[in-house]
Amino acid sequence: MDQGFEITLYSDISEISETDWNACACPETADGSRAFDPFTTHRFLAALEASGSVGPGTGWDARHLVARLEGRVIGVAPLYVKGHSQGEYVFDHGWADAFERAGGRYYPKLQCAVPFTPVTGRRLLVLPGLEEAGRRALLAGMAQIAEGAGVSSVHVTFCTEGEAELAAGEGWLHRVGQQFHWFNDGYGAFEDFLAELSSRKRKALRKERRKAQEFSGEIVQLTGDAIRPEHWDAFWAFYQDTGSRKWGRPYLTRAFFDRLHEMREDVLLVLALREGRPIAGALNLIGRDALFGRYWGCIEDHPFLHFELCYHQAVDYAIAEGLGRVEAGAQGEHKLARGYLPVVTHSAHWIGHPGLRRAVADYLEAERAAVDEDIEILTELGPFRMNREPDT
Repeated sequence: MDQGFEITLYSDISEISETDWNACACPETADGSRAFDPFTTHRFLAALEASGSVGPGTGWDARHLVARLEGRVIGVAPLYVKGHSQGEYVFDHGWADAFERAGGRYYPKLQCAVPFTPVTGRRLLVLPGLEEAGRRALLAGMAQIAEGAGVSSVHVTFCTEGEAELAAGEGWLHRVGQQFHWFNDGYGAFEDFLAELSSRKRKALRKERRKAQEFSGEIVQLTGDAIRPEHWDAFWAFYQDTGSRKWGRPYLTRAFFDRLHEMREDVLLVLALREGRPIAGALNLIGRDALFGRYWGCIEDHPFLHFELCYHQAVDYAIAEGLGRVEAGAQGEHKLARGYLPVVTHSAHWIGHPGLRRAVADYLEAERAAVDEDIEILTELGPFRMNREPDT
């Protein structure tokens, strides 16, 4: 570790000053501006802990890392002891199975991440001006803690490319993945975006949006004080339905959504109402330059309503608010036809056992080539036309 840095672990983020944490995580908010990344703010991570969504019994036990230099907090990292690989979206189940079949013990492991949140952002959160030295200190601190505790591995997931490359220079393994994001090319309206698509794709999306409106109701976009407590009652029902089908049990507790209500100025809730009653909804968080789609659910099934609420309404909002992109969550090649293009995601992995490290390194080399090829093919298959053609 770089000389002079002091590393401390905390089992509850409330033990860390919100001012100190946010000075590292979101210094842009000091003047009242919106955070670039709402998920690494102190209040979002605190909401996960205070609501019981992470903590005892969940397999996510906080061990947040704080780096100090001459007594001053200069870096922080959201860090957890994990007893499983659920809720991460960067899948290492195969690594765990192989290691344990060979007689090793993969769990517990350390996870530097935002729980249940496959959104790229800084994970090594350092005061401006101290980035390189502070990030190295955080990486070194994680590795030393893992070695000292006999932990198999440390995983920094959905980090920035720069963080992954820095970690690789320190001997960590660099992994890449893939998501689909929509990018705002200065569009003034949804039709301007459609004009960039091939004629066939343009017609298909117009038809899809018309069909989605045939559920005999209205779609509303709510943010800030327009979101009322009863809206969370409705969304909880949606979330439970989706969560039980996708994960067996929902990751988040009902209390988390009450906490989220306290930060509703950073929330966009898109609801489908029939006779004034919510029947479906999509939850988004708003960043300074991006809209982050998080959860969707319904209590009635209607054709194309999922695509309308999750993808098209998000694009509408991003255009209206001048946001640069929409990140609609993990995976989903169906997003490609709706104008969401493949992008590379990054993670960094420290593995203590030499044999496991060699095996994972070989695997990641092959995986990286496959991801690169996938992205190239998918981009070519995307809905955008090479040359402008008359609208029809």
